[in-house]
Amino acid sequence: MRLPTLGDDPAAIDDAAATAILSAALDSGVNYIDTAWPYHKQMSEPWLGAAVESLGCRDRVLLATKAPVWLIEKNADWECYLSAQLEKLRTDHIDFYLVHALNGKRWKTVLETGGLEFLAKAKADGRIGHLGFSFHDTLDSFKTIVDGWSDWEFCQLQYNYFDEDYQAGDAGIRYAAERDIGVIVMEPLRGGVLARVPDAVREIFSRYPVPRMPAEWALRHVLDRQETVTVLSGMGAAGQLWENAGVASSAAPNSITKSERAILDEARAWFVSKMAVPCTACGYCRPCPSGVNIVDTFGMWNEAAMFDTLEANAKQYQASLAAKGNGADACVECGECVSKCPQGIAIPARLKEARATLG
Repeated sequence: MRLPTLGDDPAAIDDAAATAILSAALDSGVNYIDTAWPYHKQMSEPWLGAAVESLGCRDRVLLATKAPVWLIEKNADWECYLSAQLEKLRTDHIDFYLVHALNGKRWKTVLETGGLEFLAKAKADGRIGHLGFSFHDTLDSFKTIVDGWSDWEFCQLQYNYFDEDYQAGDAGIRYAAERDIGVIVMEPLRGGVLARVPDAVREIFSRYPVPRMPAEWALRHVLDRQETVTVLSGMGAAGQLWENAGVASSAAPNSITKSERAILDEARAWFVSKMAVPCTACGYCRPCPSGVNIVDTFGMWNEAAMFDTLEANAKQYQASLAAKGNGADACVECGECVSKCPQGIAIPARLKEARATLG
């Protein structure tokens, strides 16, 4: 979902740069490739299908994509989207198929539209290898979904040293593992913010005798969980790929010491004290009917809070968003974004705060 692009248009994937990253990933030992229907304005799946075909690596990769459950209105829609995704990915089967961004409301949609029956049938006919779901909601909703179907094989949860208790969190990981459901961790770097930490957090990390980049600290935290099957990191450059692969190759479950844990806990406490709004820049709130660029607005607000760069971020906000009609002042409080937000942010209210801060 964070492939390099030509300019600012998410749909304009830089094919050469993105394919080079995929090739480097294969060379480094990566074999699990995650995409989804809405990523890069629905261009991620077509790009990936073409790239895998051009590299001739289909037998070396495990493709994962997701059913856009928010678009499902009737039983036939499940077949429609799966067939389209198989065509986009240029394959006759999807190794790991997830119901995308499940929450309590969308779980009801799955049940009411015969989703579970369809998924079981598609697995039986060989078009799906393994069945799972990605999740953004409360721990109680997570438990309801896990216990609601005996055929779940894996789940995908947001987890990092900042979000240990957020949504399903640590408790959800343990709950799934106790039921033999594999756990895939997403957002290990929290949208990249844990790789671009401020000087105060770098100083915390510097107390450890072995030098480590901020991204390594974050990745080691999630790889330390023995329940973690694999970790998803949205790598947009070859350098990020090699750094992440190097960490994954050297990290081992249950290896973080008490002193390392204390450092991570201190870093987490710093972020908790500074974050203005818990936005991970996932983009699920897009598009806003009024044209508000919610992700960038919150991003500039958070950056100002964490990096103490209010003046610079306020100028950036005014020039790139407010002046073009995409700032928080364009919000009409329709509330459409609230139901889409995986983090459960009261977006209209928080946009008012962002506007008051950034001008």
